[in-house]
Amino acid sequence: MGPTPLYDALKKFAGEDPLRMHMPGHKGKAMPAPEFSPLAAIDFTELGPTGDLFSGDGPIREAEALWAQALGMSGCLFLTGGSTQGMLSALTLACRPGDTLLLDRGSHRSAYNALALLDLTPVYLNRPWLEGAGVTGPVSPHTVEELLKTHPEIKTVCITSPTYYGVLSDIPTLAAVVHAHGGTLVVDAAHGAHLPFLGNDDLSAADLAVVSAHKTLPALGQAALLLAGRGETAAELCSRPTGAGGGHRFSHAALRRAASLFGSSSPSYVLMASLDLARAWMEEEGRAACEKTALAVAALRGRFPFLTALDAPLDPCRLVLRSADGFALQSALEEQGVYVEMADRGHVVCILTAADSGADLARLEDALAQTLGSHLTPEAQARACAAAALPPPPPLPEAALSPRAARFAPSQRVPLRRAEGRTAACQIAPYPPGVPVIAPGEHVGKKHLAYLREIGYNMEEVIEVVRPAACVAETDGPFQASGRAAEELSAQKDAGSKEGFS
Repeated sequence: MGPTPLYDALKKFAGEDPLRMHMPGHKGKAMPAPEFSPLAAIDFTELGPTGDLFSGDGPIREAEALWAQALGMSGCLFLTGGSTQGMLSALTLACRPGDTLLLDRGSHRSAYNALALLDLTPVYLNRPWLEGAGVTGPVSPHTVEELLKTHPEIKTVCITSPTYYGVLSDIPTLAAVVHAHGGTLVVDAAHGAHLPFLGNDDLSAADLAVVSAHKTLPALGQAALLLAGRGETAAELCSRPTGAGGGHRFSHAALRRAASLFGSSSPSYVLMASLDLARAWMEEEGRAACEKTALAVAALRGRFPFLTALDAPLDPCRLVLRSADGFALQSALEEQGVYVEMADRGHVVCILTAADSGADLARLEDALAQTLGSHLTPEAQARACAAAALPPPPPLPEAALSPRAARFAPSQRVPLRRAEGRTAACQIAPYPPGVPVIAPGEHVGKKHLAYLREIGYNMEEVIEVVRPAACVAETDGPFQASGRAAEELSAQKDAGSKEGFS
Protein backbone atom coordinates (compact mmCIF):
# COMPACT_ATOMS: atom_id res chain seq x y z
CA MET A 1 0.00 0.00 0.00
CA GLY A 2 0.93 3.64 -0.24
CA PRO A 3 1.97 5.87 2.66
CA THR A 4 0.09 5.52 5.95
CA PRO A 5 1.78 8.10 8.20
CA LEU A 6 -0.53 7.83 11.19
CA TYR A 7 -0.76 4.04 11.24
CA ASP A 8 3.01 3.77 10.79
CA ALA A 9 3.66 6.22 13.64
CA LEU A 10 1.35 4.33 16.00
CA LYS A 11 2.84 0.96 15.10
CA LYS A 12 6.40 2.28 15.48
CA PHE A 13 5.72 3.85 18.86
CA ALA A 14 3.98 0.70 20.13
CA GLY A 15 7.01 -1.32 19.03
CA GLU A 16 9.25 0.78 21.30
CA ASP A 17 7.37 -0.63 24.32
CA PRO A 18 6.82 2.73 26.06
CA LEU A 19 5.75 2.76 29.71
CA ARG A 20 2.20 4.06 29.37
CA MET A 21 1.48 6.30 32.35
CA HIS A 22 -1.44 7.84 30.46
CA MET A 23 -4.84 7.01 28.95
CA PRO A 24 -6.36 4.67 27.78
CA GLY A 25 -6.73 2.45 30.80
CA HIS A 26 -5.95 -0.78 28.96
CA LYS A 27 -2.32 0.45 28.59
CA GLY A 28 -1.96 -1.31 25.25
CA LYS A 29 -2.25 -4.75 26.88
CA ALA A 30 -4.73 -7.58 26.56
CA MET A 31 -8.40 -6.67 26.43
CA PRO A 32 -11.21 -8.67 28.08
CA ALA A 33 -12.12 -10.05 24.64
CA PRO A 34 -9.20 -11.39 22.59
CA GLU A 35 -10.60 -9.94 19.37
CA PHE A 36 -9.86 -6.41 20.66
CA SER A 37 -6.34 -7.02 21.97
CA PRO A 38 -4.44 -6.34 18.71
CA LEU A 39 -6.16 -2.95 18.44
CA ALA A 40 -5.22 -1.97 22.00
CA ALA A 41 -1.54 -1.86 21.03
CA ILE A 42 -2.05 1.16 18.76
CA ASP A 43 -4.76 2.85 20.84
CA PHE A 44 -2.92 5.87 22.27
CA THR A 45 -3.72 9.34 23.50
CA GLU A 46 -2.24 12.71 22.45
CA LEU A 47 1.54 12.34 22.74
CA GLY A 48 4.50 13.71 20.85
CA PRO A 49 4.97 10.61 18.64
CA THR A 50 1.22 10.15 18.00
CA GLY A 51 0.13 13.72 17.28
CA ASP A 52 -2.95 15.68 18.32
CA LEU A 53 -6.08 15.86 16.15
CA PHE A 54 -7.04 19.35 17.26
CA SER A 55 -3.57 20.94 17.21
CA GLY A 56 -3.15 20.33 13.49
CA ASP A 57 0.31 18.80 13.35
CA GLY A 58 2.12 15.48 13.45
CA PRO A 59 1.22 12.22 11.66
CA ILE A 60 -2.53 12.90 11.88
CA ARG A 61 -2.12 16.08 9.85
CA GLU A 62 0.00 14.20 7.30
CA ALA A 63 -2.70 11.55 6.93
CA GLU A 64 -5.41 14.21 6.54
CA ALA A 65 -3.42 15.94 3.79
CA LEU A 66 -3.22 12.67 1.87
CA TRP A 67 -6.98 12.31 2.13
CA ALA A 68 -7.55 15.85 0.85
CA GLN A 69 -5.32 15.08 -2.13
CA ALA A 70 -7.10 11.78 -2.84
CA LEU A 71 -10.53 13.44 -2.85
CA GLY A 72 -9.51 16.60 -4.70
CA MET A 73 -10.31 18.85 -1.74
CA SER A 74 -8.39 21.75 -0.25
CA GLY A 75 -8.66 20.54 3.33
CA CYS A 76 -9.59 17.51 5.41
CA LEU A 77 -10.17 16.85 9.11
CA PHE A 78 -10.58 13.41 10.63
CA LEU A 79 -13.81 12.82 12.55
CA THR A 80 -14.46 10.10 15.11
CA GLY A 81 -18.08 11.09 15.72
CA GLY A 82 -19.46 10.10 12.34
CA SER A 83 -21.02 12.43 9.81
CA THR A 84 -23.25 13.79 12.57
CA GLN A 85 -20.21 15.52 14.07
CA GLY A 86 -19.29 16.67 10.56
CA MET A 87 -22.67 18.20 9.73
CA LEU A 88 -22.87 20.07 13.03
CA SER A 89 -19.35 21.37 12.42
CA ALA A 90 -19.96 22.34 8.80
CA LEU A 91 -23.10 24.33 9.60
CA THR A 92 -21.31 26.01 12.52
CA LEU A 93 -18.65 27.13 10.04
CA ALA A 94 -21.10 28.25 7.36
CA CYS A 95 -23.76 29.97 9.51
CA ARG A 96 -24.12 32.43 12.34
CA PRO A 97 -26.80 32.09 15.02
CA GLY A 98 -30.05 33.51 13.73
CA ASP A 99 -29.21 33.00 10.04
CA THR A 100 -31.70 31.69 7.52
CA LEU A 101 -30.64 28.40 5.94
CA LEU A 102 -31.89 26.83 2.71
CA LEU A 103 -32.14 23.20 3.81
CA ASP A 104 -32.81 20.11 1.72
CA ARG A 105 -35.96 18.64 3.25
CA GLY A 106 -34.40 15.21 2.84
CA SER A 107 -31.51 16.05 5.18
CA HIS A 108 -30.30 13.78 7.95
CA ARG A 109 -31.56 14.48 11.46
CA SER A 110 -28.18 15.97 12.39
CA ALA A 111 -28.94 18.96 10.14
CA TYR A 112 -32.30 19.41 11.87
CA ASN A 113 -30.55 19.27 15.23
CA ALA A 114 -28.19 21.98 13.99
CA LEU A 115 -31.21 24.22 13.33
CA ALA A 116 -32.05 24.10 17.05
CA LEU A 117 -28.49 24.27 18.37
CA LEU A 118 -27.47 27.21 16.16
CA ASP A 119 -30.88 28.93 16.19
CA LEU A 120 -31.22 28.82 12.41
CA THR A 121 -34.39 29.62 10.50
CA PRO A 122 -35.01 27.02 7.79
CA VAL A 123 -36.42 27.57 4.35
CA TYR A 124 -37.03 24.03 3.15
CA LEU A 125 -35.96 22.86 -0.27
CA ASN A 126 -38.32 20.27 -1.69
CA ARG A 127 -37.11 17.71 -4.21
CA PRO A 128 -39.14 16.55 -7.22
CA TRP A 129 -41.05 13.32 -6.68
CA LEU A 130 -40.26 10.49 -9.09
CA GLU A 131 -43.66 8.84 -9.44
CA GLY A 132 -42.63 5.55 -10.97
CA ALA A 133 -39.59 5.11 -8.76
CA GLY A 134 -41.31 6.14 -5.53
CA VAL A 135 -38.36 8.27 -4.36
CA THR A 136 -37.35 11.92 -4.49
CA GLY A 137 -35.16 13.04 -7.37
CA PRO A 138 -32.10 15.31 -7.57
CA VAL A 139 -32.10 18.83 -6.18
CA SER A 140 -33.08 21.25 -8.94
CA PRO A 141 -30.58 24.10 -9.55
CA HIS A 142 -33.48 26.15 -10.97
CA THR A 143 -35.46 25.72 -7.73
CA VAL A 144 -32.42 26.76 -5.69
CA GLU A 145 -31.95 29.80 -7.92
CA GLU A 146 -35.57 30.89 -7.47
CA LEU A 147 -35.50 30.41 -3.70
CA LEU A 148 -32.29 32.42 -3.37
CA LYS A 149 -33.90 35.23 -5.36
CA THR A 150 -36.99 35.09 -3.13
CA HIS A 151 -34.90 34.93 0.06
CA PRO A 152 -31.83 37.12 -0.50
CA GLU A 153 -31.00 36.83 3.20
CA ILE A 154 -29.98 33.19 2.69
CA LYS A 155 -26.21 32.75 2.51
CA THR A 156 -25.94 29.00 3.13
CA VAL A 157 -27.47 26.10 1.21
CA CYS A 158 -27.30 22.56 2.60
CA ILE A 159 -28.14 19.50 0.48
CA THR A 160 -27.69 15.74 0.60
CA SER A 161 -25.97 13.92 -2.27
CA PRO A 162 -26.12 10.99 -2.67
CA THR A 163 -29.37 10.22 -0.88
CA TYR A 164 -30.02 6.98 0.98
CA TYR A 165 -31.44 5.68 -2.29
CA GLY A 166 -28.29 6.67 -4.18
CA VAL A 167 -29.75 9.66 -6.06
CA LEU A 168 -27.05 12.16 -7.08
CA SER A 169 -27.50 15.91 -7.50
CA ASP A 170 -25.43 18.13 -9.81
CA ILE A 171 -23.10 19.62 -7.20
CA PRO A 172 -20.95 21.76 -9.57
CA THR A 173 -24.02 23.44 -11.08
CA LEU A 174 -25.57 23.95 -7.65
CA ALA A 175 -22.30 25.42 -6.37
CA ALA A 176 -22.21 27.86 -9.28
CA VAL A 177 -25.76 29.00 -8.49
CA VAL A 178 -25.03 29.41 -4.78
CA HIS A 179 -21.74 31.22 -5.38
CA ALA A 180 -23.39 33.62 -7.81
CA HIS A 181 -25.54 34.73 -4.87
CA GLY A 182 -22.53 35.05 -2.57
CA GLY A 183 -23.44 31.93 -0.65
CA THR A 184 -21.85 28.78 0.74
CA LEU A 185 -22.78 25.26 -0.36
CA VAL A 186 -22.65 22.52 2.29
CA VAL A 187 -23.06 18.94 1.07
CA ASP A 188 -23.92 15.96 3.23
CA ALA A 189 -22.17 13.27 1.21
CA ALA A 190 -22.16 10.72 4.02
CA HIS A 191 -22.96 7.88 1.62
CA GLY A 192 -20.59 9.04 -1.13
CA ALA A 193 -17.04 8.54 0.21
CA HIS A 194 -16.31 6.05 -2.58
CA LEU A 195 -17.44 8.22 -5.48
CA PRO A 196 -14.13 10.08 -6.02
CA PHE A 197 -12.44 6.70 -6.41
CA LEU A 198 -14.84 6.02 -9.30
CA GLY A 199 -13.81 9.23 -11.06
CA ASN A 200 -16.65 11.43 -9.74
CA ASP A 201 -14.99 14.63 -8.50
CA ASP A 202 -18.19 16.68 -8.14
CA LEU A 203 -17.74 16.99 -4.39
CA SER A 204 -14.74 19.29 -4.79
CA ALA A 205 -17.11 22.00 -6.06
CA ALA A 206 -18.78 22.24 -2.63
CA ASP A 207 -17.48 24.70 -0.06
CA LEU A 208 -17.88 22.22 2.78
CA ALA A 209 -18.68 18.53 2.63
CA VAL A 210 -18.96 15.59 4.97
CA VAL A 211 -18.41 11.92 4.15
CA SER A 212 -18.77 8.81 6.29
CA ALA A 213 -15.80 6.71 5.31
CA HIS A 214 -17.20 3.79 7.29
CA LYS A 215 -20.39 3.62 5.21
CA THR A 216 -18.83 2.68 1.88
CA LEU A 217 -15.08 2.25 2.50
CA PRO A 218 -13.09 -0.24 4.63
CA ALA A 219 -12.97 1.99 7.73
CA LEU A 220 -14.29 1.38 11.24
CA GLY A 221 -17.70 2.60 12.35
CA GLN A 222 -17.95 6.36 13.12
CA ALA A 223 -14.87 7.16 11.03
CA ALA A 224 -15.71 10.18 8.88
CA LEU A 225 -14.20 13.26 7.21
CA LEU A 226 -14.96 16.98 7.27
CA LEU A 227 -13.82 18.43 3.94
CA ALA A 228 -13.21 21.90 2.58
CA GLY A 229 -13.71 22.33 -1.16
CA ARG A 230 -11.21 24.01 -3.39
CA GLY A 231 -13.18 27.24 -3.67
CA GLU A 232 -11.26 30.00 -5.32
CA THR A 233 -7.69 31.17 -4.98
CA ALA A 234 -6.90 34.59 -3.51
CA ALA A 235 -6.04 35.87 -7.00
CA GLU A 236 -9.35 34.63 -8.38
CA LEU A 237 -11.25 36.26 -5.56
CA CYS A 238 -9.47 39.58 -6.13
CA SER A 239 -10.23 39.48 -9.85
CA ARG A 240 -13.97 39.08 -9.35
CA PRO A 241 -16.16 42.15 -9.95
CA THR A 242 -17.14 44.10 -6.88
CA GLY A 243 -20.21 42.58 -5.25
CA ALA A 244 -19.95 39.32 -7.17
CA GLY A 245 -20.35 36.09 -5.28
CA GLY A 246 -17.72 33.44 -5.09
CA GLY A 247 -16.45 30.30 -3.52
CA HIS A 248 -15.29 30.18 0.07
CA ARG A 249 -12.17 28.68 1.54
CA PHE A 250 -12.09 27.22 5.03
CA SER A 251 -8.73 26.72 6.70
CA HIS A 252 -7.69 23.58 8.51
CA ALA A 253 -7.63 25.60 11.72
CA ALA A 254 -11.26 26.60 11.14
CA LEU A 255 -12.25 22.97 10.57
CA ARG A 256 -10.52 21.98 13.83
CA ARG A 257 -12.17 24.72 15.89
CA ALA A 258 -15.65 23.83 14.68
CA ALA A 259 -15.25 20.07 15.02
CA SER A 260 -13.82 20.40 18.54
CA LEU A 261 -17.20 21.80 19.67
CA PHE A 262 -18.95 18.52 18.87
CA GLY A 263 -16.25 15.88 19.19
CA SER A 264 -14.48 14.19 22.05
CA SER A 265 -11.23 15.68 23.33
CA SER A 266 -10.01 12.06 23.38
CA PRO A 267 -10.61 10.94 19.78
CA SER A 268 -10.01 7.29 19.00
CA TYR A 269 -6.62 6.67 17.43
CA VAL A 270 -7.85 3.30 16.21
CA LEU A 271 -10.63 4.98 14.22
CA MET A 272 -8.22 7.54 12.80
CA ALA A 273 -5.72 4.83 11.86
CA SER A 274 -8.51 3.00 10.04
CA LEU A 275 -9.09 6.16 7.99
CA ASP A 276 -5.40 6.29 7.11
CA LEU A 277 -5.39 2.65 6.04
CA ALA A 278 -8.68 2.89 4.13
CA ARG A 279 -7.38 5.70 1.92
CA ALA A 280 -4.12 3.90 1.18
CA TRP A 281 -5.94 0.68 0.29
CA MET A 282 -8.47 2.44 -1.92
CA GLU A 283 -5.70 4.13 -3.86
CA GLU A 284 -3.75 0.88 -4.24
CA GLU A 285 -6.41 -1.82 -4.71
CA GLY A 286 -9.80 -0.47 -3.79
CA ARG A 287 -10.32 1.69 -6.85
CA ALA A 288 -10.25 -1.32 -9.18
CA ALA A 289 -12.36 -3.37 -6.77
CA CYS A 290 -14.92 -0.57 -6.59
CA GLU A 291 -15.10 -0.43 -10.39
CA LYS A 292 -15.78 -4.18 -10.49
CA THR A 293 -18.56 -3.76 -7.96
CA ALA A 294 -20.12 -0.98 -10.05
CA LEU A 295 -20.12 -3.27 -13.10
CA ALA A 296 -21.79 -6.04 -11.08
CA VAL A 297 -24.44 -3.62 -9.83
CA ALA A 298 -25.17 -2.53 -13.40
CA ALA A 299 -25.71 -6.16 -14.39
CA LEU A 300 -28.07 -6.79 -11.46
CA ARG A 301 -30.07 -3.68 -12.32
CA GLY A 302 -30.67 -5.18 -15.74
CA ARG A 303 -32.01 -8.44 -14.34
CA PHE A 304 -34.30 -7.33 -11.52
CA PRO A 305 -36.58 -4.30 -11.01
CA PHE A 306 -34.08 -1.84 -9.55
CA LEU A 307 -33.78 1.91 -9.72
CA THR A 308 -31.65 2.73 -12.76
CA ALA A 309 -30.15 5.76 -14.45
CA LEU A 310 -33.42 6.07 -16.34
CA ASP A 311 -35.02 7.07 -13.03
CA ALA A 312 -32.34 9.51 -11.85
CA PRO A 313 -28.54 9.96 -11.72
CA LEU A 314 -27.44 7.20 -9.34
CA ASP A 315 -24.51 6.07 -7.26
CA PRO A 316 -23.03 3.24 -9.38
CA CYS A 317 -22.66 1.02 -6.30
CA ARG A 318 -26.04 1.55 -4.66
CA LEU A 319 -28.52 -1.26 -5.39
CA VAL A 320 -32.12 -0.21 -4.77
CA LEU A 321 -34.59 -2.96 -5.50
CA ARG A 322 -38.18 -1.96 -6.26
CA SER A 323 -40.67 -4.27 -4.64
CA ALA A 324 -44.40 -4.67 -4.20
CA ASP A 325 -43.65 -5.26 -0.51
CA GLY A 326 -40.20 -4.15 0.58
CA PHE A 327 -40.58 -5.34 4.16
CA ALA A 328 -41.64 -8.84 3.07
CA LEU A 329 -38.72 -9.03 0.65
CA GLN A 330 -36.33 -7.94 3.40
CA SER A 331 -37.61 -10.77 5.60
CA ALA A 332 -37.37 -13.30 2.77
CA LEU A 333 -33.76 -12.33 2.12
CA GLU A 334 -32.89 -12.54 5.81
CA GLU A 335 -34.22 -16.10 5.83
CA GLN A 336 -31.49 -16.81 3.29
CA GLY A 337 -28.85 -15.08 5.42
CA VAL A 338 -28.80 -11.85 3.39
CA TYR A 339 -29.16 -8.70 5.50
CA VAL A 340 -29.84 -5.47 3.64
CA GLU A 341 -29.26 -1.87 4.68
CA MET A 342 -32.92 -0.86 4.82
CA ALA A 343 -36.39 -1.46 3.46
CA ASP A 344 -39.54 0.58 3.04
CA ARG A 345 -42.90 -0.31 1.60
CA GLY A 346 -41.67 -0.21 -1.99
CA HIS A 347 -37.88 -0.69 -1.86
CA VAL A 348 -35.00 -2.67 -0.48
CA VAL A 349 -31.59 -0.95 -0.32
CA CYS A 350 -28.32 -2.86 -0.55
CA ILE A 351 -24.98 -1.11 -0.04
CA LEU A 352 -22.29 -2.70 -2.16
CA THR A 353 -18.65 -1.70 -1.81
CA ALA A 354 -15.15 -2.59 -2.89
CA ALA A 355 -15.10 -5.14 -0.07
CA ASP A 356 -17.77 -7.30 -1.73
CA SER A 357 -16.14 -10.27 -3.45
CA GLY A 358 -17.34 -12.10 -6.52
CA ALA A 359 -18.65 -14.82 -4.23
CA ASP A 360 -20.63 -12.22 -2.22
CA LEU A 361 -22.20 -10.82 -5.37
CA ALA A 362 -23.07 -14.29 -6.66
CA ARG A 363 -24.69 -15.13 -3.32
CA LEU A 364 -26.79 -11.96 -3.48
CA GLU A 365 -27.86 -12.68 -7.05
CA ASP A 366 -28.86 -16.24 -6.15
CA ALA A 367 -30.89 -15.03 -3.19
CA LEU A 368 -32.70 -12.47 -5.34
CA ALA A 369 -33.36 -15.06 -8.03
CA GLN A 370 -34.80 -17.52 -5.52
CA THR A 371 -36.96 -14.84 -3.94
CA LEU A 372 -38.14 -13.01 -7.04
CA GLY A 373 -37.43 -15.01 -10.15
CA SER A 374 -39.33 -18.15 -9.45
CA HIS A 375 -42.86 -16.83 -9.80
CA LEU A 376 -42.83 -13.53 -11.66
CA THR A 377 -41.31 -12.37 -14.93
CA PRO A 378 -39.28 -9.14 -14.83
CA GLU A 379 -42.16 -7.38 -16.61
CA ALA A 380 -44.69 -8.65 -14.09
CA GLN A 381 -42.38 -7.65 -11.25
CA ALA A 382 -42.09 -4.14 -12.66
CA ARG A 383 -45.89 -3.83 -12.93
CA ALA A 384 -46.33 -5.02 -9.34
CA CYS A 385 -43.73 -2.52 -8.15
CA ALA A 386 -45.38 0.35 -10.01
CA ALA A 387 -48.72 -0.52 -8.45
CA ALA A 388 -47.18 -0.54 -4.96
CA ALA A 389 -45.06 2.61 -5.41
CA LEU A 390 -44.91 4.92 -2.44
CA PRO A 391 -47.14 7.97 -2.61
CA PRO A 392 -45.53 11.42 -2.79
CA PRO A 393 -45.00 13.14 0.55
CA PRO A 394 -47.74 15.53 1.64
CA PRO A 395 -47.28 19.32 1.52
CA LEU A 396 -44.99 20.78 4.15
CA PRO A 397 -46.76 21.35 7.46
CA GLU A 398 -47.35 24.82 8.80
CA ALA A 399 -44.57 26.06 11.08
CA ALA A 400 -45.77 27.22 14.49
CA LEU A 401 -42.42 27.65 16.27
CA SER A 402 -38.79 27.86 15.29
CA PRO A 403 -36.86 24.58 15.55
CA ARG A 404 -34.97 25.96 18.56
CA ALA A 405 -38.11 27.06 20.41
CA ALA A 406 -39.78 23.71 19.74
CA ARG A 407 -36.76 21.65 20.81
CA PHE A 408 -36.24 23.48 24.08
CA ALA A 409 -39.86 24.07 25.03
CA PRO A 410 -41.51 22.05 27.82
CA SER A 411 -42.93 18.99 26.10
CA GLN A 412 -45.10 15.99 26.70
CA ARG A 413 -45.31 12.54 25.15
CA VAL A 414 -48.40 11.39 23.28
CA PRO A 415 -49.17 8.58 20.80
CA LEU A 416 -48.77 9.82 17.24
CA ARG A 417 -52.39 8.97 16.44
CA ARG A 418 -53.48 11.52 19.06
CA ALA A 419 -51.11 14.29 17.98
CA GLU A 420 -53.30 16.01 15.37
CA GLY A 421 -53.27 19.76 15.84
CA ARG A 422 -50.27 19.71 18.18
CA THR A 423 -46.83 21.22 17.55
CA ALA A 424 -44.05 18.67 17.16
CA ALA A 425 -41.08 19.00 19.52
CA CYS A 426 -39.23 16.26 17.61
CA GLN A 427 -38.88 14.93 14.11
CA ILE A 428 -41.50 12.53 12.87
CA ALA A 429 -39.49 10.71 10.29
CA PRO A 430 -39.88 7.12 9.04
CA TYR A 431 -36.41 5.71 9.58
CA PRO A 432 -34.58 4.70 7.56
CA PRO A 433 -34.06 6.89 5.64
CA GLY A 434 -35.10 9.42 8.25
CA VAL A 435 -36.62 12.15 6.05
CA PRO A 436 -38.99 14.17 8.27
CA VAL A 437 -42.65 14.24 7.36
CA ILE A 438 -43.01 16.69 10.25
CA ALA A 439 -40.07 18.68 11.63
CA PRO A 440 -39.69 20.25 15.09
CA GLY A 441 -41.87 23.32 15.36
CA GLU A 442 -44.40 22.19 12.73
CA HIS A 443 -48.09 21.41 13.23
CA VAL A 444 -49.15 17.79 13.05
CA GLY A 445 -51.90 17.87 10.43
CA LYS A 446 -54.57 15.41 9.33
CA LYS A 447 -52.96 14.97 5.89
CA HIS A 448 -49.61 14.14 7.43
CA LEU A 449 -51.06 11.55 9.77
CA ALA A 450 -52.95 10.01 6.84
CA TYR A 451 -49.73 9.80 4.84
CA LEU A 452 -47.88 8.13 7.70
CA ARG A 453 -50.67 5.56 8.03
CA GLU A 454 -50.58 4.90 4.28
CA ILE A 455 -46.87 4.11 4.24
CA GLY A 456 -47.22 1.78 7.22
CA TYR A 457 -45.75 3.99 9.97
CA ASN A 458 -46.44 2.90 13.54
CA MET A 459 -49.18 5.27 14.70
CA GLU A 460 -48.85 4.02 18.28
CA GLU A 461 -45.32 5.40 18.50
CA VAL A 462 -45.02 7.89 21.33
CA ILE A 463 -43.71 11.28 20.18
CA GLU A 464 -42.86 14.56 21.88
CA VAL A 465 -45.11 17.57 21.34
CA VAL A 466 -44.92 21.07 22.78
CA ARG A 467 -47.05 21.26 25.91
CA PRO A 468 -50.38 23.06 25.76
CA ALA A 469 -49.82 26.74 26.11
CA ALA A 470 -50.98 27.02 29.69
CA CYS A 471 -48.03 24.84 30.71
CA VAL A 472 -45.37 26.56 28.63
CA ALA A 473 -44.16 28.63 31.57
CA GLU A 474 -43.25 25.52 33.53
CA THR A 475 -39.55 24.87 34.00
CA ASP A 476 -39.33 21.13 34.31
CA GLY A 477 -36.28 20.63 32.09
CA PRO A 478 -32.67 21.77 31.80
CA PHE A 479 -33.45 24.42 29.18
CA GLN A 480 -35.37 27.64 29.55
CA ALA A 481 -36.43 29.71 26.55
CA SER A 482 -34.86 33.13 26.10
CA GLY A 483 -34.67 35.76 23.38
CA ARG A 484 -36.58 34.93 20.20
CA ALA A 485 -37.58 31.50 21.53
CA ALA A 486 -39.20 33.09 24.60
CA GLU A 487 -41.18 35.48 22.39
CA GLU A 488 -42.41 32.59 20.24
CA LEU A 489 -43.41 30.55 23.27
CA SER A 490 -45.24 33.55 24.73
CA ALA A 491 -47.17 33.86 21.47
CA GLN A 492 -47.91 30.13 21.59
CA LYS A 493 -49.25 30.56 25.14
CA ASP A 494 -51.54 33.40 24.12
CA ALA A 495 -52.84 31.45 21.15
CA GLY A 496 -53.42 28.41 23.30
CA SER A 497 -55.39 30.38 25.86
CA LYS A 498 -57.74 31.49 23.10
CA GLU A 499 -58.12 27.87 22.00
CA GLY A 500 -58.97 26.74 25.52
CA PHE A 501 -55.90 24.56 26.19
CA SER A 502 -55.32 23.67 29.83
